[in-house]
Amino acid sequence: MIPCQRHLFQIPEGITYLNCAYMSPLMTAAVEAGNAGLARKAQPWNISAQDFFTGSEQLRDLAARFFNSSGDEIAIVPSASYGLQTAAKNLPIARGQKIVVLEEQFPSNIYPWRRLSRETGAELVTVPWPNDGDWTAGVLERLSSDVAIAALPNVQWTSGGVLNLEMIGAACRKIGAALVVDLTQSLGVYPFDVRRVQPDFAVAAAYKWLLGPYSSGVMYVSPRWHGGKPLEENWIQRDNARNFSNLYYTDNYQSGARRFDMGEHANFGLLPATIRAMEQLDEWGVPAISETIAAMTKSIVESLQGTGLIAWPEAMRAPHYLCLRLEGEIPDGLVESLASEHIYISLRGTSLRITPHVYNSSGDIERLVNILLRSFAVQPR
Repeated sequence: MIPCQRHLFQIPEGITYLNCAYMSPLMTAAVEAGNAGLARKAQPWNISAQDFFTGSEQLRDLAARFFNSSGDEIAIVPSASYGLQTAAKNLPIARGQKIVVLEEQFPSNIYPWRRLSRETGAELVTVPWPNDGDWTAGVLERLSSDVAIAALPNVQWTSGGVLNLEMIGAACRKIGAALVVDLTQSLGVYPFDVRRVQPDFAVAAAYKWLLGPYSSGVMYVSPRWHGGKPLEENWIQRDNARNFSNLYYTDNYQSGARRFDMGEHANFGLLPATIRAMEQLDEWGVPAISETIAAMTKSIVESLQGTGLIAWPEAMRAPHYLCLRLEGEIPDGLVESLASEHIYISLRGTSLRITPHVYNSSGDIERLVNILLRSFAVQPR
């Protein structure tokens, strides 16, 4: 268990921030790293050609630890949508084949597949919301021989439901379907292993559970797609990019997944902040982070028994992610009322979404629970 790390963040006293799935706060050290990087741009004569690559390779190697991959398999992207569109650009599909997605899946992991289905005559198949909380079973039921692509999250964003990607990956390989995974709501806080799951592409925006800045992200690309087509064409992805005095035109790319890098990925402000955040996560360790947050979400569920707020069974939801529903509707204005008390959570779909991190304390959890107990006419314990 990791003790409360609030001292590493700029979270004022009196603020209870339980909304990491919306956007994480930046650590003070990440802010300082980003500011120092930006300051270098004020004196560009001190930026060498090598500086365009050193940070990028450091980020690749760091990100690879969270994927259990090699740095050669990591591309640097600005967003999950960038990576998902890259996957859609490269995966083959024929008229009449199917693409499997989830009901209430995040829009950025729907729009590319809608376009691909329109352009190719493929069919978009939506796995319905499971009443028993078992998203995995719903996906497996729909992985028929005519499925070409399964485009899925590890954690569904309005339920907190976790998918068993190892089982789904094995099923996809059995029928010859590609697996594309959006890890934005799980990478950095929930263990993931590309060697076990064997996805074709897996992408994560960094501004949530990777504790990084906005407009930064990382993508795993399976070696079988390293000869694919990047979403954009830029100079820095080419094999002669390190030779600034001889940037001749070439059709040859850098090795591995680097051909899929976004342009200007050597961002002197964002890159250092992203690296510093990942270094701290790596120091804490993903299993310890997951266990620490799981204790908080479990405590909330136990404390709210009898309020009518219902959570999915512990085995069906991600330990860091708590979505609470009512048999009726969540009262209008509840999230705003909590915010007026400086307690921050989200309403997503018909769920109250509560997503703490290691900067939260037992006092934060107690404040939230007591207000929810009052809101639902149950006396605080």
